[in-house]
Amino acid sequence: MAKFAVILAAAGRSSRFGADSTRDKKTFRELSGRAIWLRAAELFHARPDVEQMLVVLAPEDIEWFQEKFRPNITFMELEIVAGGEERADSVENALSRVRSEIDFVAVHDAARPMMTADGIEEVFAAARESGAAIPASPISSTIKRVDSGVIKETVPRTGLFAAQTPQVFSREILVEAFSKRGDFQPTDEAQLVERLGHVVSVVPGSPLNIKITTQDDLKMAEALLSVLPRNKSLDSLAPGADEKPKWLFD
Repeated sequence: MAKFAVILAAAGRSSRFGADSTRDKKTFRELSGRAIWLRAAELFHARPDVEQMLVVLAPEDIEWFQEKFRPNITFMELEIVAGGEERADSVENALSRVRSEIDFVAVHDAARPMMTADGIEEVFAAARESGAAIPASPISSTIKRVDSGVIKETVPRTGLFAAQTPQVFSREILVEAFSKRGDFQPTDEAQLVERLGHVVSVVPGSPLNIKITTQDDLKMAEALLSVLPRNKSLDSLAPGADEKPKWLFD
């Protein structure tokens, strides 16, 4: 069985969410009674092929996070990594901590708690086949290029997709991609792998797999939870139990 590591990216500033303190950052807010980052993490911890999980945090958030979520950190055997100035810097910091026996690395936005077990399995399987895979959804809206509040052009949407996470890569490919990035700041990990000339497979993404960026996104996620497969809560399981639990989606 191939071994996977998961990097949860949670080092953002949450400026568009309107956070003015650590506890108000989007990934630490509750979504129907559970922290957003925790809902995202549980989906991966449930998988027997996930051997390592790392969460990347802004350095100023680490002490508070460790105190607030200590039982979850211990129970899920999470490794905490200090983030950098930009997302790529944060992911690179975590990548340097991925163990050498790991075959594949999945990078997931901690602010995407709406992914499903089936969706994760599909992108993991595609990565095992091609070495690099992401979920993405076709753009359905008309796209306008705007400058200074004025439309400059209408962009043909044929072939345009909105990238999602988790983005999953062979560890060797992702390490090489980061080693060659220099000062380049990609908007996602796939962009770095594309620069290598490596094919990145795309699997159908779900429109429900939204990234919580604003307060309105959080309200939308609350409404969408009712139509997703429900993950059994960690709250009903004793942190630190000897046997690693296996959650069911029903």
